[in-house]
Amino acid sequence: MRAGKTVAFYTLGCKLNYSETSAISQEFHELGYARVEFGDRPDIVVINTCSVTENADRKCRQIVSKALNINPETFVIVVGCYAQLKPVEISKIKGVDLVLGAHEKFNISVHLESFEKKPTGEIFANDIRNPISFVPSYSIAERTRSFLKVQDGCDYFCSFCTIPLARGKSRNASIEDTFQKAQQIGAEGVKEIVLTGINLGDFGQSTGENFLGLLHKLESLDGISRIRISSVEPDLLSEDIIDWVSRSQKLMPHFHIPLQSGSDILLKSMRRKYDVALYRSRVEKIKTIMPNACIGADVIVGYPGETEEEFLKTAALLKDLDISYLHVFSYSERNNTTARKLPGSIEMGLRRERSKVLQHLSEKKRRQFYSEHLNSKQRVLWESENEDGEMSGYTENYIRVKKAYDADSVNCIQTVQLQKIAPDGKVSVAESSAVRLADDQFVALG
Repeated sequence: MRAGKTVAFYTLGCKLNYSETSAISQEFHELGYARVEFGDRPDIVVINTCSVTENADRKCRQIVSKALNINPETFVIVVGCYAQLKPVEISKIKGVDLVLGAHEKFNISVHLESFEKKPTGEIFANDIRNPISFVPSYSIAERTRSFLKVQDGCDYFCSFCTIPLARGKSRNASIEDTFQKAQQIGAEGVKEIVLTGINLGDFGQSTGENFLGLLHKLESLDGISRIRISSVEPDLLSEDIIDWVSRSQKLMPHFHIPLQSGSDILLKSMRRKYDVALYRSRVEKIKTIMPNACIGADVIVGYPGETEEEFLKTAALLKDLDISYLHVFSYSERNNTTARKLPGSIEMGLRRERSKVLQHLSEKKRRQFYSEHLNSKQRVLWESENEDGEMSGYTENYIRVKKAYDADSVNCIQTVQLQKIAPDGKVSVAESSAVRLADDQFVALG
């Protein structure tokens, strides 16, 4: 049945989804399937979904349609958060054959009895309130950076969020097991690990450990030059963690700290576990001991009750804080959330206007951060070639840089001098500035 069969994957949403897609891909590989590109008329297409916003749901439908346009006989499997939250809705999408929930997505082979198209998608999705195990996973894209899933689920029930309903309770593997998984990544020749999770700072809830303990252990990794933390809630980003990052030889000076709103009134309504003062203290602590650190923030606009006054509080706070970039989200009503029932709904046009204001602020912040580092020397991990014959990479503090493609530089760390901000927003380096580090400071690409 599997000889000569091909499979393609399409991943929507967060870095965690990409690491999980890699785990699912490995299961297919072990079963004898050949992985191909989405446009290569695969026998099976697996769509790993997100459901953070209504747009994510709509995107899933578009991808199903695209897959069937490429190959009408493609067997379509939908997994991920959207599949857990709305399995019946997905099963009715024309062309969907199999819908797998959070429990079932890592055991796809059990459900692959036939590739015959079905009139209605079959559903296998258990109640998320039932006990669910932690399945570790990691992604490797061109053997440069890897997203390592170290935590899943969330015990926070923010008023706007469906993630606890899609992912279940917070859980993780032990520090020792996580360390072993990270060592596997190092053996692949990868230089940088990005730690990912739904509520990353909550690591240790299911094992009696904590996130700081994990960071201490990972410092002793062989073969890995860099460790980057994807996102940590401000109430879980302790001063001890910040101090450890500042002393670490592997942890990068890059923090992503969700804010969501600069209004204490709205933070309380959102059921966030911090206030503006705590958030400000975290940013100031980081910048005091790591002045060159990059700090990103998530922010939501158009949340119910966000008057002009409350929005301006957010804008003013973000202008004042020494942060480097923003991820801006327009509030999206979600079923089974308390925020949907709140008064003070914001008109969609106004949500878009406020989003543009903060996106413009984000670009100014990013450009200012980049400009502050021009003419400085930075260590860059070079990645792959793009369409224009250039290659790009990130500095330790997350500045995106580029230079002319050089095959010998791929997956190598070089010290470069940042020259100027290019029209595409990346920073170019001085032509003769790239200096390859000593051999004992990196693992050569195999």
